[in-house]
Amino acid sequence: MAKISPIQFFRQVKQEVKKVTWPTKNEVVRTSIMVMVLVAIAATFFFFVDQIFGWVVKLIFGLGV
Repeated sequence: MAKISPIQFFRQVKQEVKKVTWPTKNEVVRTSIMVMVLVAIAATFFFFVDQIFGWVVKLIFGLGV
């Protein structure tokens, strides 16, 4: 592998960063809200599944309900 100087490396990085298509503020806000909503839905789902499993385990082992 060819060795390049740190200065050349940072020049190449700068060129590559210019090629990136950055999301707009609106896209960032919309996708962030979607992520938060989906996390809330998943957390609620797993909370109820955990409660049901806990209840079933208590029934199986007779630890009282």
